[in-house]
Amino acid sequence: MQDNLPELRDIHLPSGDISFFPLAYGWWVLAGVLAAAVLLAWLTRFLLQRSKKRYALKLLAAARRPDLGSAVRMSEILRRICVYKYKTAAALFGMEWIEFLNRHAKEKISGKTARLLLDAPYISADSKAYDDQDVAELYRFCQNWIGENL
Repeated sequence: MQDNLPELRDIHLPSGDISFFPLAYGWWVLAGVLAAAVLLAWLTRFLLQRSKKRYALKLLAAARRPDLGSAVRMSEILRRICVYKYKTAAALFGMEWIEFLNRHAKEKISGKTARLLLDAPYISADSKAYDDQDVAELYRFCQNWIGENL
């Protein structure tokens, strides 16, 4: 048997630095797919939150009337949003409820408008304790609060 070992050449090492760049096409495709997935997830979340806000504002607009019954509907809409977004809000009532709403709002509610929000489910429709301006002020507060919190 012949000895061919002396005829083998030595291992050639590459000259210079070895770099990761330029990347192969597969890595660029993977980076593009990941970027598209992140963008799609962000866009889906944004549109879903926007649709929730739009739906809540649509409910609020449907409840807008110059009577005290609309104050009841506005109170229900705020309560539904709070129970959905803040689980601890379900147990709040009275001034704790008003303080909770004020903590999550730039424009605070107080005075007669706050009392209307608290009393609305319990007062009669022909009550003269509150006027149309109070209901309009409550509507503005609800609209701002929904805009800030959804």
